[in-house]
Amino acid sequence: MSQPNSDRVDEPNAYARAGVDTAAGDLAVELMKSAVARTHGPEVVGGVGGFAGLFDASALKEYRRPLLASATDGVGTKVAIAQAMDIHDTIGQDLVAMIVDDIVVVGAKPLAMTDYIACGKVVPQRIADIVRGIAEACEATGTALVGGETAEHPGLLGEDDYDVAGAAVGVVEADELLGPDRVRDGDVVLAMAASGLHSNGFSLVRHILADRGVAYADHAADLGTSYGEALLVPTALYTGPLLRVLGDPVLNGAIHSLSHVTGGGIAANLARVLPVGTWVEVDRGSWSPLPVFRHLAVLGGHTLESLEGAWNLGIGMFAVVDAARADAVAAALRAEGVETWAAGTVSTAERGLDGFEQGAKGVQGGAVRLVGHYSA
Repeated sequence: MSQPNSDRVDEPNAYARAGVDTAAGDLAVELMKSAVARTHGPEVVGGVGGFAGLFDASALKEYRRPLLASATDGVGTKVAIAQAMDIHDTIGQDLVAMIVDDIVVVGAKPLAMTDYIACGKVVPQRIADIVRGIAEACEATGTALVGGETAEHPGLLGEDDYDVAGAAVGVVEADELLGPDRVRDGDVVLAMAASGLHSNGFSLVRHILADRGVAYADHAADLGTSYGEALLVPTALYTGPLLRVLGDPVLNGAIHSLSHVTGGGIAANLARVLPVGTWVEVDRGSWSPLPVFRHLAVLGGHTLESLEGAWNLGIGMFAVVDAARADAVAAALRAEGVETWAAGTVSTAERGLDGFEQGAKGVQGGAVRLVGHYSA
């Protein structure tokens, strides 16, 4: 009979010796609990810590025909910059924005969200910082954070490496669903300002900086901060302002479709929310790209025009609205703190479409191209 061995896998510390620290995970949960609890209204049942998050859906009985809207996303390679800068609380807002601002595109109100963090080693304060950012953004958008998972993957990820992802569900009344079928000839395209790069195009950003030997901690004089801090400006949250404008009885029905400008760039994302047979020319002269875009373009030897398919260049969201109420919608969004301007007009007139983007990501939509020169 063999003798007891200190390497036996059934010993209490065997999992820890393999690199997984369950005690650290428990501490991370304790550190984030209060931030998560602030996202909970009476609809959340049981709090956090269960195998499944519970949300009381009885409020949906008030809907005539409720449609559930769901979205899932991550933050992409922007997390590499957060890790290099050891700044982790902004990534949480990026995650929420990438998900709930997709849900509001169809006119839906986000209800509940869950998150997933994979890391090489659980550092409780770092995990708590990420989740605090998620919770604060959920609170700002009226989304309950009902659950999540932190998975420790030693040997697969480095000790300071992590990735984040999440999913959310929302609801919209069927006859209030926004989309291309509502868009009409003559509708005005309103652009809403971005806060920065948001969470797309960072593989290109990282390539430019690496190619020029620039470190994230290096100071960029014309940006007034380090490169890393400029790049980590969190993604703007449009859900709250848009829901309030959509719910304004005076503006009821004025917004016909919305587009979240994420991967694929400006023209392609707008084309997805226009009906086949329509086209829009977005006027570059209606806005000035943010300094961070201009700086990176010069650093990488690119024109701004060549980057329109990778970066938002200062537009985070489009609204296609009834022409007669476009000024009122823009004013309402500005009153909500969202810089908004008219960038184009929907047309159904016959014309050639050379140089236009027509639909994207499997969606057959309208045609969009950018014209003119950017404002200084």
